[in-house]
Order: sequence, then structure tokens, then C-alpha cells
Amino acid sequence: MSNLEQAASFAIATAKNRGLAEIGPDELLLGCLRAVSRFGVVALGSLVIDLEELDVVWLDRPDGSAPKVAYSKAVVGIFDLATQIALSNGPGQVRIEHLLAAFASEESGLMGDLKRRYGITNASWRAAVAAFAGQSPSQVPVQSQETARAMDAPTTGRDFLTPEEAAEALGIHVQTLRGYVRSGKLPALRLAGERAIRIRRADLEQVLEPLAPQN
Repeated sequence: MSNLEQAASFAIATAKNRGLAEIGPDELLLGCLRAVSRFGVVALGSLVIDLEELDVVWLDRPDGSAPKVAYSKAVVGIFDLATQIALSNGPGQVRIEHLLAAFASEESGLMGDLKRRYGITNASWRAAVAAFAGQSPSQVPVQSQETARAMDAPTTGRDFLTPEEAAEALGIHVQTLRGYVRSGKLPALRLAGERAIRIRRADLEQVLEPLAPQN
């Protein structure tokens, strides 16, 4: 499981434990911090964050269940920003450092608390995340087999796409696309007897709307 997948798993577990119907920015950020922590300590460059100071029981692990927890609009926006950050350095997979960097401009909630507690600025947070990204190749998540197949497979002319292929076609993060599916904004089909879903190429236009011209 990659760091990004671990972060999502932790975020879901946190939202579930808090009795929330949606994953908010705080739950997602906690998920990211837990995914990159070692023994309850997060080291982002020279910045060291103790999860115990945030009242996080870092020894707990997700229970492996898959509750129906949706992503809030704010979280979808963070995923979209992470995708833009990843694309700013050329085409490539969104990694957990891109998601962490997307929190730099947040001033409220958990990120705001971290800024006040540790004296973090937008620039110092991005610098700390950049240092973390270059620490060790072992901290760079590996593509899942499904994602690798989706990136390698030709999509031209195919009527049904994997979530990864559909997200790539729209230029958004795959978690954003899955949020569209969960909310009913984007129709999807499930393969008989399997958990894998497919999206009809023709249905992708349903999440697009005309941009009204501004005066």
C-alpha cells in the first residue's frame, strides 16, 4: 500500500471514529501525517511534529472495513490542487508530498493550529515538504498494479474506462473522480461479481458545465 493509499485509509478511519459522514481537511491532513510518520513522529525536513501532541493514538491502525464516507467539497478542492502541483513539475503520478503541499495555504482547522504551534508559514511548510520528498526513495509511493495498467493501456476508442483512466481524461485526481461517483454526479458500473468499477466515456461530460462569460 502506498503512502497516499495509507493516508486515505487513515482519513476514512478518523472520520468513522468521529462519526462524520464526510472526510474534511482535518481528517485528510491527519491521514497524511500518520502515513508519513515513524513511531508517532513526522519529520518534514527540519520540521518535527509529534502526533501525541495532537492527541493522536498513532499505534491504532485502520480496521480494514470500508464505510461509506464521502469526501467534502473542501477535500475535493485539495485533491485538485495537489494534482495541479504534481503537473507543475511535468506529467507524473500524484504523490503524498503533493497532497501535503496543497495544505500550505490553509489557515483554519488543524493546519492553522500547526502553523501557530510550530511557527509555520506557507513557504516554510512547502520547503519542509520538499525536503521530505527528497529524503529517501523508500518514501516515494509505488504505483499500484491497477494504476500502472491504466497508465500503460491505450484508451483511445474504448467505451468503458477505469477510474484512473477517466480521471486522466478529465485532468483531475482519481479521488476527485471517485467522489463524483459516490455523490451520484458521475454514473458508474460495477463488473459482475467484482469490486472494480468502470465509467462510460460518454458519461464524462456529465461533470462538465459551460463556463458563463464574464462581463
